[in-house]
Amino acid sequence: METFVKFFSGNSSTVLAQKIAQCYGQALGKLSFLRFSDGEFEPYYEESIRGSNVFLIQSTNPPIDYFFELLLMADAAKRASAKQVVAVMPYFGFARQDRKDRPRTAIGAKLMADLLMTAGVTRIITMDLHADQIQGFFNIPVDHLYASYIFIPYIQELNLPNLTIASPDVGGSKRASAYANYLKTEMVICYKQRSKANVVDKMTVIGDVEGRDVILLDDIVDTAGTLTKSADMIMNMGAASVRALCSHAVLSGKAYENIENSKLTELIVTDTIALKAESKKIKVLSTASLFADVINKVNNFESISSKFVF
Repeated sequence: METFVKFFSGNSSTVLAQKIAQCYGQALGKLSFLRFSDGEFEPYYEESIRGSNVFLIQSTNPPIDYFFELLLMADAAKRASAKQVVAVMPYFGFARQDRKDRPRTAIGAKLMADLLMTAGVTRIITMDLHADQIQGFFNIPVDHLYASYIFIPYIQELNLPNLTIASPDVGGSKRASAYANYLKTEMVICYKQRSKANVVDKMTVIGDVEGRDVILLDDIVDTAGTLTKSADMIMNMGAASVRALCSHAVLSGKAYENIENSKLTELIVTDTIALKAESKKIKVLSTASLFADVINKVNNFESISSKFVF
């Protein structure tokens, strides 16, 4: 019996889901949401998915409704006798809560993993988790993709004469080091001290940036406070230019204002999260063909190792 592949999207990733389905060579499936006056909602598949491999494309950025949509979509697919229920989560929300960094806090990423498996998800496909160890929170296969597959060619096309890779904090040094080693260039680290979340008190640069074309790397750009402070500081230290590459454009609070008023030449992001507004300084690179290709390989039991740059 032939197994059919069907794509469905929640309300978080409709545009990206359409692109992924198009790259794969088929249309998005028909899914509707019944909404009640109190805000409750119920997903409904408008076509049979019995025996199908169902791919649910949904980033779980705020509001939390998007994550709950995904849970209900998975539960509905399981109850409708789907053969496999694969959650394609370009952005995995709550990933910053990957451990207890102080007493009496939740481990939100682990809770999300438990809820997804309970809802009936049989596989996860995601990109640039905030912490790699989150893969271990699942008892199902996790295909963890990296935006480096998209970012590296873009960096090479820039052909910057004095390229230097920078990490906006110590925690991102591993990622920056991988890029620097692959591109055979120098690396610097921005050291920051926080008094509370999203607020940076002190910052300095470890390394030389004078006359260099600097590229800052991060997985998430939220308020853009750290990123823009790093960029401004690097330029004040004599850099020739500074750009930033961030996988997930959360862009909350005064993020757009911070970016526009900064010394960043440009901010390059992926489309794992739809932008809330346009900006001349923000360039979006699509992940659609990468996800479509990986979905095709997963569905045909083929290796996806060719999709990893390093």
